[in-house]
Amino acid sequence: MNTQTTAAVAAYTLTTGRLFGTAAAFLALAGVVLGVLALIRPAAARRRAMLALATGAAGLIVGGFVVGLAKGGPGTGYGVVGGWAALAIGLVATVLGGLALARSRRPGTPA
Repeated sequence: MNTQTTAAVAAYTLTTGRLFGTAAAFLALAGVVLGVLALIRPAAARRRAMLALATGAAGLIVGGFVVGLAKGGPGTGYGVVGGWAALAIGLVATVLGGLALARSRRPGTPA
């Protein structure tokens, strides 16, 4: 009879899973900021839109890896909460970047 127990991790312990989950969430959050700036300010909107797409996609990928490789749920130290946050925020960043890129490609709008 083989029973595995997951050792409890302290709430403030920074594990590698938590580090990668948090980093992915912050990367995706930077993409949201760039996407909003690309929508608000027309100067350099195309470059900001591309950066928002790239950082949002990177947040989605890293967040997906963190969630996919986790062996436990929230509170186990695998970074599940940060990974799910990165997935959600990365999706928003990707959509904002796509909208800003589509708006910058329209004829008659300032680039």
